[in-house]
Amino acid sequence: MKLHSIDTGFFKLDGGAMYGVVPKSIWNKLNPADENNLCSWALRCLLIEDEGRLILVDTGNGDKQDAKFFSHYYLYGDATLKSSLAKLGFTPEDITDVFLTHLHFDHCGGAIKRENDRLVPTFSNATYWSNERHWKWATEPNAREKASFLKENILPIQESGQLKFIPVGTEVSTIQPFDSGIIKNLSVINVSGHTDAMMLPVIQYNGKTIVYMADLLPSAGHIPIPYVMAYDMFPLTTMLEKKAFLDDAVKNNYTLFFEHDPKIECCSLQLTEKGIRQKDIFDLRDC
Repeated sequence: MKLHSIDTGFFKLDGGAMYGVVPKSIWNKLNPADENNLCSWALRCLLIEDEGRLILVDTGNGDKQDAKFFSHYYLYGDATLKSSLAKLGFTPEDITDVFLTHLHFDHCGGAIKRENDRLVPTFSNATYWSNERHWKWATEPNAREKASFLKENILPIQESGQLKFIPVGTEVSTIQPFDSGIIKNLSVINVSGHTDAMMLPVIQYNGKTIVYMADLLPSAGHIPIPYVMAYDMFPLTTMLEKKAFLDDAVKNNYTLFFEHDPKIECCSLQLTEKGIRQKDIFDLRDC
């Protein structure tokens, strides 16, 4: 097995929204805001190469949205999903599976591309994995979350016939096997504080347990329990899920892989007098 970090660029979001009730005087030291109170965030995906399969975890924003959309989110950087795959010698047609942690636009936007006047899967030969509970949540969105679930990112996946669902568990932060049969070293943690039935991939790799954090912990700066995004649908649930996960992570020496941290790809954890905090910082290639 090989794991590859896939850079798809950066975007900007309001710092206050990203840190919730944490005062700016504190969070601004973690990720300094610009003159518009916006902080930069990575759009970092994961590619799993194993036994002839290429599994892509999340797909970034993509580039098919209009100028008005990108004027709100300031997508920037030289890297794209396609160019990062090309650096590894792969094309979109080589991807066999796309694992979507959840269906917010910054996680699944790259799953669909615009081809002339049609919206089609970017990965024509891939199976797209979601779960039935989250799919229903995303396709029948509540008013607060509706702007994050863009139908042009989601519905074409099902219309293509390439969508399959993974069974989801109900226990908070419990690891369960990924029963697709595509990869034996992949499990899933189900969490529902950020959005209903989000899935975190757990990979056994070189003797380590690596967890792709998606939006349970968008960055290393979100490790402290109260540091919860205002975007989260159920903040108290997120706090319970974070505590359960972090307790397991420090006990079992998990490696955390961050989707949105602008500088830190991975870290280990340690128990301190202030609670669980980051320990060593490193890149995925050093795992």
